[in-house]
Amino acid sequence: MNDATLRVDRRGLIRAAGAGLVTAGIGYLPLAQAGVAVRQGFQTNIWGMPTYYLMRSGLLAKHGLDVEEFAVPSGNLTMQQMVARQVDIGTYAGPSFIIGNAKGGLVAIAVIEHVGKTTSIMARKDLKITSVEQLRGLKVANQSGSSIGNIFVDQIAPKHGLKKGDFQEVRMNVNDMVAAMAAKTVDAMVNVEPYNAIATADGLATQVMNYWDTDRMPVVMAATPDFIKEKPQAVVSYLKAWLEAAKDFKERPDHVAQVIYSFYTSKGYKMSKETFRKAMDTIVVNPQFPADLSTYMQTQAEILLKAKKIKAIPDWKTALRPDFMAKAQGG
Repeated sequence: MNDATLRVDRRGLIRAAGAGLVTAGIGYLPLAQAGVAVRQGFQTNIWGMPTYYLMRSGLLAKHGLDVEEFAVPSGNLTMQQMVARQVDIGTYAGPSFIIGNAKGGLVAIAVIEHVGKTTSIMARKDLKITSVEQLRGLKVANQSGSSIGNIFVDQIAPKHGLKKGDFQEVRMNVNDMVAAMAAKTVDAMVNVEPYNAIATADGLATQVMNYWDTDRMPVVMAATPDFIKEKPQAVVSYLKAWLEAAKDFKERPDHVAQVIYSFYTSKGYKMSKETFRKAMDTIVVNPQFPADLSTYMQTQAEILLKAKKIKAIPDWKTALRPDFMAKAQGG
């Protein structure tokens, strides 16, 4: 299964959902923002599910935004779509954002979540691997170019004495890795939820380590400079919708989980609700713009520069825009 080409036009549906909110007295449709189109990219692993929930909540329509969805397996693909100006807005972790800024001037407008606990290095259960060092000489599935892939290759592997060539990197999308583990065509995988939980529940894999202690991995909501220049008020409205959606994650977690669980079951994934909740519990959703984000990004940029994946450190004054979130939080 590959969602890379999934493209769903939900404008009519969102309008209807927004109308329902107005009728119910839950909210209103700001006239100044009525019909503002947003091309939303999102990844179909657990990192993209807060965005998926946002799009299903009706909150974007409530704030006058008309959404068109572009689903891909991982955030670095959304980043590439944004660089090509095929998508206006989307989420990914720091390394992908920095590369996107270097290639296409992408701008961070918020941190939506922290996902260090969702990301793990998993090994086939029958191999009884307990440390990263034991991956030497083995086949490791990795989504090349993704943030988790870059962090594994540039930071985690070297820290554990593994350099390029000490293991065989098998490039594939994260949503194809569990099948590869089952077929024993790879020995380990660098993956995210819910695929790690599925592999564990099916008795295929055990966790070697997760990323939390190495990198808590803030996930950035970024926008193209074109979208920001042409629709600055829409950016604020968009973030207001996010702030409302975050309340559902805290106050209605069962409802949120059911909406997201239905996404995976509709795609043919078979997992119990218990397994899914374990996956959901690893994600921390809290839309904000942390004051120390530039410090974190500077560290990640220096690593990418050393690895020759970017040519220069970004100008954080233009790459990071906390002012939009400040306006959204201000009412």
